[in-house]
Amino acid sequence: MTRRATWVKVCGLTRRDDVASAVDAGADAIGLVLAASSPRRVDPARAADLADGVPVLCVVVTVDAEPEWLLETAAAVGAGGVQPHGDHAAASAAAAAAAGLFVVRPVPVSASGPSLSLDQIPPDQTPLFDTRHDDLHGGSGDTFPWELVANVERRFVLAGGLGPDNVVAAVQATGAWGVDASSGLESAPGRKNRSRVADFVRKAKQV
Repeated sequence: MTRRATWVKVCGLTRRDDVASAVDAGADAIGLVLAASSPRRVDPARAADLADGVPVLCVVVTVDAEPEWLLETAAAVGAGGVQPHGDHAAASAAAAAAAGLFVVRPVPVSASGPSLSLDQIPPDQTPLFDTRHDDLHGGSGDTFPWELVANVERRFVLAGGLGPDNVVAAVQATGAWGVDASSGLESAPGRKNRSRVADFVRKAKQV
């Protein structure tokens, strides 16, 4: 069976030019971070402006968002996907999936493995494995041992320290259905490097 091209999300976008770079490169999705603690944060009004007219999936990334707020905000932004971290993540993910949104469900991974059993994540949610940090919800720029998720038998997205230099090895090592990158594509927090975005998407799609 021929493997489909890797699904690619470029996350942490704050500028229209960077959104255009991701779309032009062939990304399948963009991520707009609404979490107040992130250096890549945009408010919902700015997220709606960035998502306006974008022809790929827009995913809002939240921390500690309650279900009602998340659904209302996703609708206001015009997002077709959500990525809820922190408190209320399970309830918010379930509500979003029931509403027909694409759900990326974060699963932090430490040296001992994923922090959450995949049996706890319904089939209508796509796990996203990212490097665990006690004080961060993604965007750390650090990888984790990929062999910890190499035998996962359902589709998942791989994140954590990915960039043009290691995305091919990451997909080959894990069999990931999709990849997600943010800090590894930047010239500064929240400012993407166009050539790195293009290289990342091109290499991911070639695996």
